[in-house]
Amino acid sequence: MSCFMCKGSIEDKLSTFMVDVENCIVIVKNVPSQVCSQCGETSYSDDVASRLENIVDTAREALTEISVVNFTSNVA
Repeated sequence: MSCFMCKGSIEDKLSTFMVDVENCIVIVKNVPSQVCSQCGETSYSDDVASRLENIVDTAREALTEISVVNFTSNVA
């Protein structure tokens, strides 16, 4: 598989996902990702993206300014 941005090689790695949504910064550590070894572009499988969406929605409802979550502890 090659990177859609630069055509470099893709490696399976754990990464950190960060998003600023509605005055809340959500940081999710240890996210299974596909990372380009050349340009660093990060992508996620459909399952992981769906799980990230659920984690962000849950954190947003918690009414905190910063939420740091470990992805692996939230896998059902």
